[in-house]
Amino acid sequence: MQPTQVPLQVPEVIQLIDLKYYLIISTALFVIGIIGVLTRRNAIIIFMSIELMLNAVNLLLIAFSSYRADPTGQVFVFFIMAVAAAEVAVGLAIIVMIYRNTRSIDIGLLNKLKW
Repeated sequence: MQPTQVPLQVPEVIQLIDLKYYLIISTALFVIGIIGVLTRRNAIIIFMSIELMLNAVNLLLIAFSSYRADPTGQVFVFFIMAVAAAEVAVGLAIIVMIYRNTRSIDIGLLNKLKW
């Protein structure tokens, strides 16, 4: 006896919001993250902007995965979240070490670490 396969259904909540709105909000979040990385000099703000860009990609992957009723995008989101958690641990450790050496988290002062 083979079990019958039930086709995956798109949840009604996802169907209420059109896909273009997910694209718009994800694009806006990603652009805000890019602007934060390019314009700020504080290492923590840059770090938060990178996390914002990762979350914009996660939102888009979840939206496409839900609309196509394919769990592959949601699996990728879990991998991205694992990489982001590792990035947080390593990134904050680097920021703490930079602060201990320079007494500032301004990235303009990092040229002192060359010598």
